[in-house]
Amino acid sequence: MTTKSHKPKAPTKPGSPERQKIADMVFAGMRSGMSAYKACQAVGVNQSKFNFWLNDDASLAAEYARAREDLIELLATETMAIADQAFTEIEEQTVDGDGKPVVLKKKVPVDVQRARLQVDTRKWLLSKLAPKKFGDKLELTGDPDRPLAIQKIERGVVKK
Repeated sequence: MTTKSHKPKAPTKPGSPERQKIADMVFAGMRSGMSAYKACQAVGVNQSKFNFWLNDDASLAAEYARAREDLIELLATETMAIADQAFTEIEEQTVDGDGKPVVLKKKVPVDVQRARLQVDTRKWLLSKLAPKKFGDKLELTGDPDRPLAIQKIERGVVKK
């Protein structure tokens, strides 16, 4: 005997309030730092079905693009925060030349290898998600005084 799943079916009509509500929850998850896959899992919708919705509804696709841009900006901000937190500030008390106590502030590295891995991972991901903004710029140019020249080389076959 076969049994049916008792999961509620996801709405299939474009522009339906239920679909919009689910999509809004996915977008909120993305804006909080989750990937689209993780956000779909958290909401309980299959990502392939969600992608179908995006292809089916232009307004959802536009909202998804904005949520993805927000996620990319969040990743960039996190990268800076991780790099800044790799050092902690400590205070050291010493005595100056007159015998007065002086407090010196120093920055000391804390778990730099882990921070480096986190930053490098986010940098790589940003370069793939937004290559124009965060990718390596590969531009082939010549010297302004001696610009690159293109030569056409032709080969001929000589029969003996």
